[in-house]
Amino acid sequence: MIWLIAAFFVTALLYASVGFGGGSTYNALLALSGVDYRVLPLIALSCNIVVVAGSTFRFARAGVTPWRGALLLTAIAAPAAFLGGLTPIGEGTFLGVLGASLVLTALTMFLPVACTAGEPHPASRLLPVAAAPLGYLAGLVGVGGGIFLAPLLHLARWNEARAIAATASLFILVNSLFGLLGQVLKGGEGRLVAAVDAGLPLIIAVAIGGQIGSLLALRFLPQRWIRWGTALLTGWVGFRLML
Repeated sequence: MIWLIAAFFVTALLYASVGFGGGSTYNALLALSGVDYRVLPLIALSCNIVVVAGSTFRFARAGVTPWRGALLLTAIAAPAAFLGGLTPIGEGTFLGVLGASLVLTALTMFLPVACTAGEPHPASRLLPVAAAPLGYLAGLVGVGGGIFLAPLLHLARWNEARAIAATASLFILVNSLFGLLGQVLKGGEGRLVAAVDAGLPLIIAVAIGGQIGSLLALRFLPQRWIRWGTALLTGWVGFRLML
């Protein structure tokens, strides 16, 4: 259990530094530990909420959150995340869908961007349309969805890197809350109790790691590092899950 707590701490630190909660990697670590896959989303989403609540607050306090655009994307995605949480899914499908989607998402980060610096890509107008399916996918596999959204925002030159990290953080927070509600309604009280029993030490670990990571994102990490860190983390986790 000690190694798992340490892994959750490091994961929260790294993911919070790019505006994520780490739900995808929490799922992978728990799966490797032999935890019932039906409990995984409950633990991962709870950890997500703890990590990105602090990150969202820090980003907002620093004045880097683009509220109008961030709230629009989040409001569209949240009901879909709730529906995704309610949807039954098998173990093989769960890991396969999560892994494949993360690898594909990471690859988009390495595509060339045609627009000049600071100029949004015309495709950025379609981002609200993408928010609903991203929210559904997030609720289905027990993540916040920011790891899917952020690469699209970077690719479309939607905003500067820290604003994208702040948007992803808010997106994850709200989707995790709605997705967790759907998962609880689907699994019942017994599964929630099992998740709390297994996940409490992990939640404490990610609370500490997430605070450190969000502080690094605001004060020390260059914007280019945030972008490439997003891609590398996404690709590594997706590949690991597919294996």
